[in-house]
Amino acid sequence: MKEIVLKAESREVVGKQVKALRRKGRLPGVIYGKGIDPILITLDMHSSSRLFPSITSSQLVVVEVEGKQHTTLVREKQRQPVTGGLVHIDFQEVSLTEKLRTPVMVELVGESPAVKNLNAVLVPGLEELEVEALPRDLPERFQVDVSRLVEIGQAIHVRDIVISDKVEILDDENEIIVVVTAQAAEEIEEVVEVAAPEPEVVERGRKEEEEF
Repeated sequence: MKEIVLKAESREVVGKQVKALRRKGRLPGVIYGKGIDPILITLDMHSSSRLFPSITSSQLVVVEVEGKQHTTLVREKQRQPVTGGLVHIDFQEVSLTEKLRTPVMVELVGESPAVKNLNAVLVPGLEELEVEALPRDLPERFQVDVSRLVEIGQAIHVRDIVISDKVEILDDENEIIVVVTAQAAEEIEEVVEVAAPEPEVVERGRKEEEEF
């Protein structure tokens, strides 16, 4: 897995005063973990806004603060409800010698012959899988190739995921990752007409107003 290294600065500003940091182009964050006091930090807002959308929940991020490196996972990305811009990042420091449990995203890749030839529809099931592994053994994502789905009714289950012997998937092996279904024309129209959901403010964890 590719390891990302970020430069951060420590901060003392908390609460409502944090907004002033954002106006200066700084993104506030916090590093917490087992046996350590929370470390309040800031990152460059511009580069962070470009980088963080692509970072998954199982991807190691090394945050360097005042010359000390902290190996972490991104545990929360708080966003502004209207613009969707980042307003706060939470990092969890992890031990490289202790196994941990974390969700790993599922990414569907390829083209299903059933969709192409039979006008079928792919219905996703689990969007992430809970795994246990040492931090350096964590997969960044599970890529699931749907090109094997050639008939309506076929599905890919958790048991079909090929993994390293260093990684354990904790979800039920019979859970469905994706299944092929038939869909009538009127049902397709109904789906199209459904209004888009409101943008998600906080991806994980506490509310935005509980500022650190």
